[in-house]
This record gives sequence, structure tokens and C-alpha cells, in this order.
Amino acid sequence: MLLLSLTLSLVFLGSSWGCGVPAISPALSFSQRIVNGENAVSGSWPWQVSLQDRNGFHFCGGSLISPNWVVTAAHCNISPGSHSVVLGEYDLSSKAEPVQVLAISKAITHPSWNPTTLNNDLTLLKLASPAQYTTRISPVCLASSNEALYDGLKCVTTGWGRLSGVGNVTPARLQQAVLPLVTVNQCRQYWGSSITDSMICAGASGVSSCQGDSGGPLVCQKGSTWVLIGIVSWGTTNCNVQAPAVYTRVSKFNTWINRVIASN
Repeated sequence: MLLLSLTLSLVFLGSSWGCGVPAISPALSFSQRIVNGENAVSGSWPWQVSLQDRNGFHFCGGSLISPNWVVTAAHCNISPGSHSVVLGEYDLSSKAEPVQVLAISKAITHPSWNPTTLNNDLTLLKLASPAQYTTRISPVCLASSNEALYDGLKCVTTGWGRLSGVGNVTPARLQQAVLPLVTVNQCRQYWGSSITDSMICAGASGVSSCQGDSGGPLVCQKGSTWVLIGIVSWGTTNCNVQAPAVYTRVSKFNTWINRVIASN
């Protein structure tokens, strides 16, 4: 992730495992120069999931939304038998972290997912056993169907994706980037009719998600809670920080997500 970075720390009230309130506070920053990523505070994005293959290779992100469910991108092509959900991960190179590695019992992809247009890029993962909430593992709040997005919202994307569009350097530690939302009209000026009302754009500000961040969260802070607004979906192949990155618009899928969870 390329990142603009102002130092400010966020103070959170204690949480009784409600959604969207990290027990360990994130520290966010942005200065006038672009830096190659910024390490997150360990444990400060407790809903962040690492999706890994049998060899422990991280290939996509995700977000914990309840003890039994994770949301990710359809294009991550999750196979329940071959892939697992890792919670509480921070440093991919460390074997000493108190992670939970959970099998996936079901991967339910949105019925209107279109791999050609990348529209409706959303898959729900049902965990084979429930996540145990800790100070480092807790869920994010889902955007409501009528979620209001306004100028000045503080939004952050997190992941272990490539640190630049050149070369294949990926970080061991979880990266975070503060980035602004981009209006649909601004986004269409860049991407044209590829942008549908099931998508939301962010960045174009000297910061971008990149390959490996796919499926991970775009969260915005509302009051003292963080709300899952987007799921990392697609962007430029070279992670151009002046181009808006595109995310699945979670508010459009709130009803479907709740229906799937209720019936499974």
C-alpha cells in the first residue's frame, strides 16, 4: 500500500465485543509525502482476516463480521477444502502470534457476481468453528442499506498487499492507509461505465490498495465505531496512486448478507 501520511491517534471507549470498536486503538497518520506503506499497530484492526492456502501463503484479505462469518471478494476464488481463515494475524513472518486458524465450511458467492465486469464482487465464508473473540480478534460493523457517506469521513484500508506497483514486494506486517472516498462521478471520469452502483471508489490521493489486499476491508469511522464500507475489489495493474481504487459497496449487499447468514 502506498500511503500519504498526519499523525493522530484515536481514542476508543472500552468494548464489550460490540462491532467496530478495537480494544487496541489504531494510530493513523498522513504527511505531504508518499511513503511506502505504514505498519499498523499490532492488533488494532481486529476484524482483519488473512486468507491462506495449505502452505500458509497469504493471498487475500477478509473481514470478520460475526463469530461464524467472514466477508471477502468473490474474485479471491475461495475453496473451502484448500483455504483457511487466519484471525489475529499481524506479522506474517512470525510463528509466535496468538492466531486462530479456522477451516471454512461454506463459501457463498453473490449470485450476480460477474467475473468479467467484476460487479457484485462478494463472497461470504462460513467458518467451520466459531471465532473466539479476544482483544486482537473482534468483528467490524456492516454498513447499513442506507449508510450515509459524507465528505470528511475518515476511512482506512488495511492489508498485506504489494507495497508498490513495481516488483512483487509484499510486507510481513499488516499495512494501513488513510484515504478519502471518491464520488461515483469522479470515479467514472477515470474508469467510465465500468463503475456500477454496487461499487465505491477511494484513494486517487497518493495512496492505493494493491494486489494481495483483495477481499480486505475499507472501513470508515462513524463516532467511536468503524463501519465496513467497502471490500477491496480492483484497480490499476500497477497500483497507480493517482487512480481511484474500486471496492465492493457493502451497503448494497447488507440485505443479502443478512439473509444468507439467517438461512445458513
